[in-house]
Amino acid sequence: MVEILVRRLLPGDEAAAAAMVATMTGVFEEASETLPADYLGNLLRSGSFWAIAAFDGADVVGGLTAHTLPMTRSPSSEIFIYDLAVRADHQRQGVGARLMQELGRAAAEQGITEIFVPADNEDTGALEFYLSQGGIPQPVTFFTLPPDRPVAGAVIE
Repeated sequence: MVEILVRRLLPGDEAAAAAMVATMTGVFEEASETLPADYLGNLLRSGSFWAIAAFDGADVVGGLTAHTLPMTRSPSSEIFIYDLAVRADHQRQGVGARLMQELGRAAAEQGITEIFVPADNEDTGALEFYLSQGGIPQPVTFFTLPPDRPVAGAVIE
């Protein structure tokens, strides 16, 4: 069995970040723009952005992206996992769990104790995975709002 290396990507890892994004969009079968190196560099320099990649040798086989959100109810932060994906040929081998463990370890080093992630109710694979990681489901509905849509009853001057 090949040893999988899991680590947070940092400034200077733009090529690995591009490979991670390409791997993740491939797993999700999503269309995606090629992100410029300077854009990726800005993300990697941001202390609030998390990019954790799983490597099989030089190949990126999975990744996790997340964002630190400062709270307003206390002087603390929480981490919002935006995406987690593992290439099909490496799924069910503990790679996703390793990505989650690395995020949890690194978050704890920064004093962050709360991590949350949305999962589509229809995505039974994601639901099972997050339950297996100790996730506790919460009844929440996410809304996507277009930025240019007027609010009903609002007066726009």
